[in-house]
Amino acid sequence: MDRAGQAAAAAQAMFPPGAEVAAVTIGEAPPPWMAEAAAVAGAVPSRKAEFAAGRAAVRAALDALGLPPVAVPAASTRAPCWPAGIAGSICHTDGLALAVLAPRRQCRALGLDAEPDEPFPEELVNSVTLPAERGWIASQPEPDRAARLIFVAKEAAYKCQFALSSSLIGFEALRISVDTSTQRLSASFAIDVPPFRSGTTISGRFSRAAGLWMAGFTLPVHAPGPAGNV
Repeated sequence: MDRAGQAAAAAQAMFPPGAEVAAVTIGEAPPPWMAEAAAVAGAVPSRKAEFAAGRAAVRAALDALGLPPVAVPAASTRAPCWPAGIAGSICHTDGLALAVLAPRRQCRALGLDAEPDEPFPEELVNSVTLPAERGWIASQPEPDRAARLIFVAKEAAYKCQFALSSSLIGFEALRISVDTSTQRLSASFAIDVPPFRSGTTISGRFSRAAGLWMAGFTLPVHAPGPAGNV
C-alpha cells in the first residue's frame, strides 16, 4: 500500500460506518473541472495542484459511496459546495490531499485535518492552546508533537462546526480533550457559537500514520443540546 493508501486507511478508522475517505498524492491528479477552476484561477501552481488533488479525492470518495462524480466548486467563504445530501471535508498537507464524505442522513457535518508528524513550533503553542491543553501537552512523552495533535484537532473541529455555524472562530473558542488510550477526542465550545452553546462538545478521533497526525470530527444527525454531547 502506498502512502496515500496508508493515510486513507488510517483516516477511515476515525469516522463512523457510512463515511468514505480517499487520499490523492498532490501532483498526480487531473485538472479540476471547469466549474471548480475559478476558485484557483489566480493561484500559484502549488496551490492549484493541492486544489486539484483535493477535488480528485472528493470524486474518489463519491465513487466509494456509489455516487456519480460531480463538480465541487468553492463558495465565497472558500468552503466546498457539497452535492445535495452530502456532508464532507477536505484537507491538504505534506504531499497528500484527503477527503471524507458521508450522506447527510447519517452525518450532519464532518471535519478532517492533517499535519506532518513533526514538532509544533514552541513559539506558537500559547497562541493556539488554552491553559488546560498546555497542561496536557506538558504531561506527554513528546510535548512538541502533542502540541501538533491539539492544533490538528482544533482545525478539524473548526471545519466540522463551520458546516452548521458558518462562523469564523479563534483557537480559544474550542477546548480539546484527548484520550490517548482510545484515540478519542472531544472539542468543547468555550463560548456560544450558534447553534452551539458554550459547554457543548463534539466528538472525534485521531490517528498517527503515514508520517501524519490526523484528526476527524463527526456531528451526528441529532441536534446538539444546550450543553451536551453531540
